[in-house]
Amino acid sequence: MTSIGVSAPLAAATAKAGWQRPLPAPEHPVADKSIQVAGFDQVLPEEVRGREKFIPVTATALMDRLTASRAWPRGEAAAVRRFFRYLDYWRRNKHNASLIELLQTYEPFSPDSDLLMTRSFTKEERRVMQTRVIRQVESILEQANYKRIDPTDVEMILTRESHYGLDLQVDFTAFEECLIYYRGASNKRDQRRTYRKFYRKEEFDVPIFQRLCLVFKLKPFDDRVREIMLQKMISRKEAEKIVKRLRAELPPAVTDANIYLKLFKNIPRTDIEMCFPNPRVRFRAFDKLKLGVTAGGGLGMGLVGAAGKIALVASNPLAAAGAAVGLGGIAFRQFFNFVNQKQRYMVVLAQNLYFHAMADNRGVMIKLTDRAAEEDVKEEMLLYTVLVKERANRRDLPAIDRAIEEYLKGSFGVTVDFDLEDALGRLITDGLVSEAADGTLTALMPREAATHLDTMWDTFLDNLPDIGDNEGTEVARDPNVSRA
Repeated sequence: MTSIGVSAPLAAATAKAGWQRPLPAPEHPVADKSIQVAGFDQVLPEEVRGREKFIPVTATALMDRLTASRAWPRGEAAAVRRFFRYLDYWRRNKHNASLIELLQTYEPFSPDSDLLMTRSFTKEERRVMQTRVIRQVESILEQANYKRIDPTDVEMILTRESHYGLDLQVDFTAFEECLIYYRGASNKRDQRRTYRKFYRKEEFDVPIFQRLCLVFKLKPFDDRVREIMLQKMISRKEAEKIVKRLRAELPPAVTDANIYLKLFKNIPRTDIEMCFPNPRVRFRAFDKLKLGVTAGGGLGMGLVGAAGKIALVASNPLAAAGAAVGLGGIAFRQFFNFVNQKQRYMVVLAQNLYFHAMADNRGVMIKLTDRAAEEDVKEEMLLYTVLVKERANRRDLPAIDRAIEEYLKGSFGVTVDFDLEDALGRLITDGLVSEAADGTLTALMPREAATHLDTMWDTFLDNLPDIGDNEGTEVARDPNVSRA
């Protein structure tokens, strides 16, 4: 195999006798530490934000670069592009087949369904189906190159300082299932006014997740009651009151029978809590101080003014009563200052979620499946380009991995952790790359690879699996009763 150095770009790595046309170099090199992605400056250094598997380049842009005519012998570029287009459609078709199965399994848990339920499921059947939905969604998220966040990760979740001025708390023990995934940890440039700058605008960087996906399901009511009984050592009646009070704070549409999926964009890292259905707004120290001083001052002045009049209760009861009413009005007004501040917090919460929300439930699954398919195609095109030009062995994979990462960095200015093993596994499974007993990897030539996918497509429909044919019981309905 031609030597592939640790820092050699893919363009140089794939040059080989008979294939002397390397991949095109970038026409407009991009700075490594300040690149534009979706309108945001990724100014965090790599050692802070880490490398992600997500390749922030469209499959079309990558295909155009990889199939440039100068990168291949005469006449081969068109054949390569034709194969890549076949590969794109093939991979998306495979993902869509899995999506159809997932959507059918998810239907009994969907909060948005407007379909007539024709089958009923036992508690055990629902448990099995719930597990299958969660596992399939996890698989799609991983294929779409999302990273998981542990809900107990204090550094990532339990933050105090909020970009939107909110101090939120989420009770994660209320959930039976809770998945938090993100993609694209970067910075967004924003402006604010501070007293240190005499309330002039200053720019600052906000750490954000370009995409944030939540999957959650509440614990069944009885399970949550038993849990609280054990935790607090109280009676069932008292535990039921606690659970009912907590669930009364949730939106009415949120029930323990459904599985919810939410997809958000450009969420500040310090405000992940606002994406959950059960955030509890707490006052910041500054708000407590401000409201405390205002309330204390108002009540203090009211007491001073009313003290003399109340002392005249025997000689002038009307003046004393008026003073008492006035003092009560001051206390009432201060109480509503606290209530209004909390309501302002909730308005800020609702307004910001409105602009960050991307999709819900079934829409999330469809978007993620599309992204997962595109990520697979990009990875496979890059790896295939190397293997079809090189005589490679499995022991060369680390060098190939580094070479592809260098190519992406030099050509597009993006730093990624290329998922080579996953891409290689799919190419081998589909017969586009074969592995000999000694570890030698051989890729089909472009025209042969396109014909191979064409043949696989012809037999694909003959091997479709039957979905969920043994789950649930058909619901008997009176044909004379129309559906409302």
